[in-house]
Amino acid sequence: HFIGGRYVEDKSGSRFDVIYPASGAVIAQIHAGTDQIIEQALGAAQAAQQDWAARSGTERGRVLRRAADLIRARNRELSVLETHDTGKPLSETLYADATSGADALEYFGGSAGNVTGEHIQLGENWVSTRREALGICLGIGAWNYPTQIACWKAAPALACGNAMIFKPSETTPLCALKIAEILSEAGLPDGVFNVVQGQGDVGAALLQDPRINKVSLTGSVATGRKVYQSAAVGLKQVTLELGGKSPLIIFEDADLENAVGGAILANFYSSGQICSNGTRVFVHKAIKEAFLDRLSARLEQAVIGDPLDETTNFGPLVRDRQMQIVQGFIAQGISEGARLVCGGRRLERPGYYLAPTVFADVSDQMTIAREEIFGPVLSVLDFDDEGDVVARANNTEYGLSAGVFTRDISRAHRVIGKLQAGSCFINSYNDAPVEAPFGGMKLSGIGRENSKNAIEHYSQLKSVYVRMGDVDAPF
Repeated sequence: HFIGGRYVEDKSGSRFDVIYPASGAVIAQIHAGTDQIIEQALGAAQAAQQDWAARSGTERGRVLRRAADLIRARNRELSVLETHDTGKPLSETLYADATSGADALEYFGGSAGNVTGEHIQLGENWVSTRREALGICLGIGAWNYPTQIACWKAAPALACGNAMIFKPSETTPLCALKIAEILSEAGLPDGVFNVVQGQGDVGAALLQDPRINKVSLTGSVATGRKVYQSAAVGLKQVTLELGGKSPLIIFEDADLENAVGGAILANFYSSGQICSNGTRVFVHKAIKEAFLDRLSARLEQAVIGDPLDETTNFGPLVRDRQMQIVQGFIAQGISEGARLVCGGRRLERPGYYLAPTVFADVSDQMTIAREEIFGPVLSVLDFDDEGDVVARANNTEYGLSAGVFTRDISRAHRVIGKLQAGSCFINSYNDAPVEAPFGGMKLSGIGRENSKNAIEHYSQLKSVYVRMGDVDAPF
C-alpha cells in the first residue's frame, strides 16, 4: 500500500501472487488491505483534502506537471514494470502506457487553473458560480492498463482539489504504487493520493464508507452494476467505464491495407485485452476474401516472443484464467459453425500465449459475436447494405466504441452519426488522446474520462445569488 506519502506494509491481510504472464512465475506477493489499512487511507485522505483544495488551481497544476515530467524521464523503467505486471510487449508499453499517464497529468495540470465559474448579471443583482471539489474520490482500476488508468483517474480528481484512494486490480497491482511515489516526489501533499491493494471486498468496503464522495471504476459490466448499486445508497457520484462488443465496419471502397491495419489495432493490440476493441468486424461481401487473405498474411508477421525484447510485438494473455476463458469462446465459435481462418490454439511455450485468431462466416447470433471475449479473437461478419449493417452494429447492449473505414467521407459521417457508441473512429481505431472524451453509451458506461468533460465529473457546481438592493419580503 501507499498511504500518507509512504509505503505501508500490513502482512495480516490476505496474500495474493503477482504473476509474470510471459513465464507464469510469481514475481511479487501483495497483501490485501485490512480494516486498519482502509481506515488509515481514509484518515490520510480526509486530513489532506481540504488543504489541497484550498490551494490555487495553478499551484495544484504545477505539481501534476512536475509528475508528468518525472514519468517521461523514467518511461523505460515504468514500461518495464508495466510489462512485468501485464505481459504486454515492451514495444507497446514504451509508447502507450506511462506516456499516456504523463499526457493526462500534463493536460489536467494545465487545466487546473481554469477550473473556474462564471458571472451572470441580473440587472443590478448577479450570480456567481464556482466549481468545488467533491472531497475524497475512490478509483478502482482494471488490470489491462494499470499505469494509464491510475493517471486517467487521478489527474482530473487532483486538478479539481479532491483526494483519491486508488485500488488497483489485484491482477496487476504494481504500477499504481510507482505513480503514487512519483506524485509524492513531485510535491503532492501526503495523503492526497493513496493506493490500497486488494480484491473486490476491499473496494466494496471503501465505497460503503460515508467519507467517499465519488467512485470511478474501469471494469466489467457485472462489476459496474455492483458498484452503481452500492454508490446509489449514499447517492455518491459515479463514473463507469465498462465493457464493449464494438463494431468495425469496412465498406467496399475502403483502403484495404489501412482497413486491415485498423482491424489489427482493434483486435490484437495488447493481445486483444482492450475494452474498446472492435471485435465485430463487418466486411462488405465484395472485399471479404481479399480482406481475409491480407489479414492472414499480416498476422503471420506478428513477432511472438519475450515481451522484454523490443522486437516482440505480440505478447501473452494476462493470466491462465483469462486463457481458459478465451479458449472457451474459441471452442464455442467452432461448435456454432464459424470458420476458423487462423490461430485458435495455445502456443507451446511458457506463459499464457494464444495465437492471433480470426473467424469468418460469423452470424450475429453466435456467442463470439455477442459476448465480450477480451482476447485476440476477431470475428468477420458479412454485409452488403448500409442500413442493414448499421442496424446490426447497434443490435447489442453495449455502446463503447465503433469504427468505419471508407473513402466516402459523407458516408463515414452519416454512418457514425447513426451508430450508438461513445468513442468513434473514421479510418482509424483505438486512438485515445487525453484531449478527447472517452466513454460509452448503454451498458458500456456512465460519464466520460479525459478532456474538459472529466472536470465536470470530479467537481460540483455552486451558485451564489447576490442582491445589491433591499429585500422585498411579504411581511
